[in-house]
Amino acid sequence: MVKKNSKKAPADPKVQQMLDKLPKDAQEKIKKLKTKLDTFKTQVLDKFDNYVVGLALLPPPEMAGIRPPQATPGMPPPPPENKDQVNILVLIDDSDSKTMTKYELKAKLAQIIDQMAQKIDKNIMPQVMILTELWQNCMDQKYEILKLIALSQILYDKGTLAAVKISEIHKNMVLQKFERYIVSYVLAGSIVQGRATAESDVDVFIVIDDTDVKRMTRYELKEKLRAIIISMGIEAGEVTGIRNKLNIQVYILTDFWESVREANPIIFTFLRDGIPLHDTGTFLPWKQLLKLGKIKPSPEAIDLYMHSGEQIITRIKKNINTIGMEDTYWAILTPSQAALMLYGVPPPTPRETPELMRQLFVKKDKILEDKYVKILEENIRIRKDLEHGKIKQLSGADADKLVTDAEEYLKRINKLFVAIREQKEKESVKKHMDDVTSVVRDVLKIEGVSYAKDSDLVGLVKTTLVDQGKLETKYYRKISEFFKFFEEYKKGKFTKADIAKAKKARYSIFKRLSEYIQMVQGKQVDKCKIHVKHGKKFGEVIMLEDKAFITFDLEAKEKEVSIAKIKDGRIANIKKSSLAALDKALVDAKFPDKSFIKESLFEDLRKFFGKNVEILVRR
Repeated sequence: MVKKNSKKAPADPKVQQMLDKLPKDAQEKIKKLKTKLDTFKTQVLDKFDNYVVGLALLPPPEMAGIRPPQATPGMPPPPPENKDQVNILVLIDDSDSKTMTKYELKAKLAQIIDQMAQKIDKNIMPQVMILTELWQNCMDQKYEILKLIALSQILYDKGTLAAVKISEIHKNMVLQKFERYIVSYVLAGSIVQGRATAESDVDVFIVIDDTDVKRMTRYELKEKLRAIIISMGIEAGEVTGIRNKLNIQVYILTDFWESVREANPIIFTFLRDGIPLHDTGTFLPWKQLLKLGKIKPSPEAIDLYMHSGEQIITRIKKNINTIGMEDTYWAILTPSQAALMLYGVPPPTPRETPELMRQLFVKKDKILEDKYVKILEENIRIRKDLEHGKIKQLSGADADKLVTDAEEYLKRINKLFVAIREQKEKESVKKHMDDVTSVVRDVLKIEGVSYAKDSDLVGLVKTTLVDQGKLETKYYRKISEFFKFFEEYKKGKFTKADIAKAKKARYSIFKRLSEYIQMVQGKQVDKCKIHVKHGKKFGEVIMLEDKAFITFDLEAKEKEVSIAKIKDGRIANIKKSSLAALDKALVDAKFPDKSFIKESLFEDLRKFFGKNVEILVRR
């Protein structure tokens, strides 16, 4: 049963642009020709799809530099040239020909295809060629057909024509620049093995002569030429529109000989199947010698290959152990530590990680099941047992279970990350609310409001601060919107944008109200400060209700603060303190409306700062 084929070659934009520039009568002529070619292609593929691997519109032979056939004395003259003749290459796969010889198959198909063409247009001249014939031409170093394919317009292709086209163009680019170095340019791989598809890579092997290199090392020569040759491959892809196809292997001649001597399987396959598109007389003799059984591996190579199986099995076992020792271990341990860091805990040691996860995620917050912690514990145990020799070798089943458990673990950890982020977001929003509530209460407390319900705070800000001209109206709006957001948040009515806006508002509110507190407290503290000068230094005493804070040198880089008790207007029991203790005392302090200094205090200041102490008076 013959398969129907619906494959259609995509239109080439560059070709279309060229056609658009032609005169209208020429465009019409080409359009008619295209219709006939499409008809020819459809008929051929409908009948011989199993055999046809490619159809291509060939250029006139002179375009490829091929001279037309010349008259031979004593022989009939060649037929006159038909300028309207259209040459179509029909490439046939003959690898499965069983009922007849390859050339009988070619002759039979050629006769039928020629009849099809004649019925459509007498100027369509099919050139039927079997793959065996194409490759044999290359073996015989008859490259005319390659030149024609390189300049052809592919009408249909299963992969072979595109491979030949890009290889031929790339080969010419390489030879034009490096011909004196190129020993062989060989097409290999699935294309020449009869397994090509439209998606197949195009494998080419290029052998470089390094026997006469003097200005650089052989390795430098190989790498330098390799880089340029590969870049030419990309350029050939751009020129032909056949991109990302060329798979280029570059060998230097001496390494190639060594690979043959060592019976490298890749090189043997290359010699057996490869088709030379260019050869200086090296590849073909190698290929023939291999075919005749004259190229044989050395005893050393045979011995190496005999033991390679054991070495590979040993490596496989080692790799299986590595799955437990390194791969799955780090695959689940590192994300576990990341989860703890996201939670806010410094990354623990591997041994401590499972238990810490159990305490925080399983028991405390209940956002992870204990079975996942057990997976981590089991992986850590296996790693330790392998490390200490308690387990000599993991089985394939053990490795499979480790990988399966690791995959399940990672899926669950990803959900854990989401849960932690949501939890941290809730904590963050609550903290922002607590900060704003606290600073609002502190401001109201300064203004004489010692207690208020949360629901009354916004209204008190307006009446106590905004209406009295002590706080700008915009901050009242921000505070009002912030408290409203928090109520909506508790109901679950919020977006990510709402949270970001609330965080920004919290910063602005907290900053402004903190400045207000500092301003008010600063004024109150100034009433309680005694500024002194002793020698060239300036000091300060802050008198609170029952304690005093003394700074000996205000201009010192690291201020030393002392604290003393105030009893009956005198300073006693002086001890070292800190700026942090002073700040806390100022926040909690109750400032009197007026402060009085007794004579005895001056005597205490002289003891602390020296008898020449001076009291500074502000003006």
